[in-house]
Amino acid sequence: MFQLHAVQRAAALPHRYIAPDSLDEAMDLLATHGAAARLIAGGTDLMLEIARGARTGVDVLVDLSGLHGLDQITYDNGRVTIGPLVTHADVIESAPMLAAGLPLAQACLEVGSPPLRNRATVVGNIVTASPANDTISALVALGADVTIASARGERTVRIEDFIAGFRQTVLEPDEIVTSVSFDALDGPRADGIADRRGVFVKLGLRRAQAISVVHAAVVVDVAADGTTADLVVALGSVAATIVTVTEAADAARGRDLAEASADIVDAARRTATPIDDIRGSAEYRSHTVGVVVERAIAALADRAQAQRWPLRPPRLMVTAGGEHARPPERVTISEPADVITATVNGLSRSAAGASGKTLMDWLRDDLALTGTKEGCAEGECGACTVHLDGAAVFSCLVPAGRAAGASITTVEGIASPDGDLHPFQQAMVDTGGAQCGFCTPGFVVSAAALLDEVDEPTPSQIQIGLSGNLCRCTGYCSIIEAVSVAAAAASANEAPQEAP
Repeated sequence: MFQLHAVQRAAALPHRYIAPDSLDEAMDLLATHGAAARLIAGGTDLMLEIARGARTGVDVLVDLSGLHGLDQITYDNGRVTIGPLVTHADVIESAPMLAAGLPLAQACLEVGSPPLRNRATVVGNIVTASPANDTISALVALGADVTIASARGERTVRIEDFIAGFRQTVLEPDEIVTSVSFDALDGPRADGIADRRGVFVKLGLRRAQAISVVHAAVVVDVAADGTTADLVVALGSVAATIVTVTEAADAARGRDLAEASADIVDAARRTATPIDDIRGSAEYRSHTVGVVVERAIAALADRAQAQRWPLRPPRLMVTAGGEHARPPERVTISEPADVITATVNGLSRSAAGASGKTLMDWLRDDLALTGTKEGCAEGECGACTVHLDGAAVFSCLVPAGRAAGASITTVEGIASPDGDLHPFQQAMVDTGGAQCGFCTPGFVVSAAALLDEVDEPTPSQIQIGLSGNLCRCTGYCSIIEAVSVAAAAASANEAPQEAP
């Protein structure tokens, strides 16, 4: 009898899904269900952990992603506070963050691709507690604190103390991380400190969608005489947890940063204890620790830490407001027969079958919208991209229950209601951008969001915007050309015509 391989089977998710209408209710649910309940916001890590059996015993998903007011970044008296639903895309889009917390913004830009960053939260990244997670190192270097709450009360811990081991934290089953905060780099400084600067440098095996081979976050306090007053070097992907190089501060203190570079690099290499894995050997990692730290120190010494920040990196946001735009409502799904209703391609659609499924499977199996493809089921290929409440996301990493009350656009809804192709669809025909066709729906959905957000995207913006979509036929040149052709056609159509 024919059987699917494990990686071909649909993800086995908890059948019970609850979207509470407040943070207090979420805390009550955790207190009631204990370790059997699991919070989900972005879900980009948790969905895979459950599907692959790495996270067992989870019977209830408690989804916070529809709650209002938790996706805010505040800047108050030199203190930056990040809410539990702040996504990596939110951090990148926040202009004050480039001065207040540049290493965190740079780390967020290195995470996945725009559709992944539209869902993945900073708090979720630290709760996963992988040493390869980019934002943890940045927050360690920035000296962040983590605030935790439950029905029993609230406590705050340093982020170094929050991480208890490899993929382990000090969170109790009934607790929620309600914020992460740190002193802004451009905020009030201690006596004798003239400047604070920071930078994040990463080495991956490709330019996007890459897990760190090695990365470093570095923050330096510069004294009034130009020498180093203090230095924090945090390394990721070199041990079971993020490593802080304490010897680096000793090597740099009282010296010009550039002159101390070699000693700082040596200290970093001595501190790192990397392992061999599929991304790189221990020997290679030991060498590249020095490379990324040296680059970080050079950038800080030259005040060039923000030099490589791209101009207006697109986030693939179709409408203002983003994915937290839907009104808060309590949603409970316990049985396969439970029906949810969503606005899909402009029409109200209701269907059962959301229990224990991803949004991708619900769209395909229960709404018969098979244009959305499953290529990897882990947020790597982009074939399943849809617009969810105004943001491009990977539907394979979204629980189907999130569709309740939401607005969704699939590839079937990109063309106009009267059948006219979207400019990018027509450009794909004209340039020969569509090849085998399997990846095409995802490219169409991503490109439509990009062109809606940026009228005339630059080549860099096109590459960033499409970085979450893989073409198995390696035909990127035609697809990139199609974006430019579509933008030019749209611009020509919108240009005012001369009077006869």
